[in-house]
Amino acid sequence: MSIKFLAEDDRPREKFLLKGKNSLSDSELLAIIMGSGSRDETAVELARKILTSVDNNWHQLSLLTIKDLVKFKGVGEVKAISIATALEIGKRRANQEIPEKPLISCSKDAYNILKMHLSDLRTEEFWALFLNQSNKVIHIAQLTQGGINQSIVDIRILFKTALEHFSTGIIISHNHPSGNLKPSAEDISVTKTVKEAGNVMNIQLLDHLIITQNAYTSFSDEGLL
Repeated sequence: MSIKFLAEDDRPREKFLLKGKNSLSDSELLAIIMGSGSRDETAVELARKILTSVDNNWHQLSLLTIKDLVKFKGVGEVKAISIATALEIGKRRANQEIPEKPLISCSKDAYNILKMHLSDLRTEEFWALFLNQSNKVIHIAQLTQGGINQSIVDIRILFKTALEHFSTGIIISHNHPSGNLKPSAEDISVTKTVKEAGNVMNIQLLDHLIITQNAYTSFSDEGLL
């Protein structure tokens, strides 16, 4: 449905979905926070009036109290609290440091991340680390749970997840509850399949780890990739 056929109060939300958050004006963002306008004004018009009163400055808007905000016709306590809450979230976000993504430089780095998920399990599970071009972990996912001695890998889910996170490299891993670190014929076959699929999609398989309770085997270290 085209944006022009929608009620104006719905347009900012629809515009967000159709064109993305960066396409929205400040008044449209504020209108989404408020949710609705007044009897005489749409949410966008009300938002525009509020922002005009503070010279279209978010910092100045954050200085307004709940009592200040409810003076605008159409803004009750619920809307005022929603506005104040959104601005407080923005303030806290600005004050937080961006978490550093773990860097994988060797198999031990990958093992240190994955062992907390896999080392103490009684059944097999299949996990993957998804990396960017700098070999930093951008996503971790459990992809399958298997029976007592096998885990079936769905290659489609693996690479769908990689594409969703714009990964350029992956490290796959599963556990051997038996404590046996030797790769099985199935482990080798799965590794080969994943590597070949990755080559087609330009997503590199960097390693495959087999994890037991207190040790691991790296296909890369062992020259098995």
